[in-house]
Amino acid sequence: MDKKLDPLLHNELRLSIMSLLVSVESAEFGYLLEKTAASKGNLSVQLSKLKDADYIVVTKSFKKNMPLTTCSISKKGEQAFKGYVNQISKYLKL
Repeated sequence: MDKKLDPLLHNELRLSIMSLLVSVESAEFGYLLEKTAASKGNLSVQLSKLKDADYIVVTKSFKKNMPLTTCSISKKGEQAFKGYVNQISKYLKL
């Protein structure tokens, strides 16, 4: 194979996050926490890495006076995810 897998997505938790976000308009931090079974700290770190790469958009707001973090996949993130899935399919010869 001449093209390498995206190292940012070749991480179990980040790949899980992207897999969840690609199928929804947006997701709250609590939803991602529940679905990934990650710790709050680890999820926060991985969301920051994805945000820094412009793969996701993180919005901070309030819901009933409580902080609310909402995440959505960006166009760049969607393209990266599709490219990753395509590349892994080639590796697996699917």
